[in-house]
Amino acid sequence: MNVLLAEADVEYDAMKEMDDINGEFGRTDVTIVIGANDVTNPAARQDSSSPIYGMPILNVDQSRSVIVMKRSMSSGYAGIENPLFTLDQTSMLFGDAKKMVGEVTEELKAL
Repeated sequence: MNVLLAEADVEYDAMKEMDDINGEFGRTDVTIVIGANDVTNPAARQDSSSPIYGMPILNVDQSRSVIVMKRSMSSGYAGIENPLFTLDQTSMLFGDAKKMVGEVTEELKAL
């Protein structure tokens, strides 16, 4: 994941290690997920029959509210559905993430 973030010009110092950030999600009001799929799939923790069971993931599903930005409901690399997308606390925003982040930022500034 760090390689992908580096390719998007995210400074290494702005990144958090999974082990360091996972404990924070339970205290988080809103988590915004951009384009991630398998690395946010709670089946890796909860479903022993899942092909990704046991894989380390970001525990974003423990946040009070989750906003997922994706182009579609398509599966990730593992080819499986992500139950995060249908949790009560999850809202899906479909479209180009760069554009949507800009729009969400402008809406927040207007508050």
